Amino acid sequence: MRCPFCKTADSRVIDSRAADDGNTIRRRRECTSCGKRFTTYEVIEKIPLMVIKNDGRRVLFDRNKLLNGLIRSCDKRTVSMEKIINLTDEIEKELRNPMDREVSAVAIGQLVMEKLKAFDDVAYIRFASVYRKFTDISNFKEELEELIESKKNDSTKSKN
Repeated sequence: MRCPFCKTADSRVIDSRAADDGNTIRRRRECTSCGKRFTTYEVIEKIPLMVIKNDGRRVLFDRNKLLNGLIRSCDKRTVSMEKIINLTDEIEKELRNPMDREVSAVAIGQLVMEKLKAFDDVAYIRFASVYRKFTDISNFKEELEELIESKKNDSTKSKN
């Protein structure tokens, strides 16, 4: 690692610890030439994730687009920003876990729907209305009936 002060290419690590929930390593270094200390951060390089759109185009996965969609779905709900960010992290982690370099937009939408169903009912319905392109009130009614039925089944399973 090059010293930012004297530009010598040799330094030694004094201290090393995890930062940012283990996604980054913080290293305290000392230059062997001038003796000054500095801090470096190592970040795990992420493999680019491509999204295959419905029309066949391939675009780079945009975490902010996912986060904004979740924020809109949770608008005026009692859900903290921290919980929304954690949900976004969880979804992104699941998308990147299989180490596939490409994922379909449909698979992302299904995963978000699955996670939102357990996260917040209203946010789930809001997201579903946009994702599934509801055209009239009957679409809402059908989705609500399915949600109510799945909640009944979940509570029945938990009692047994």
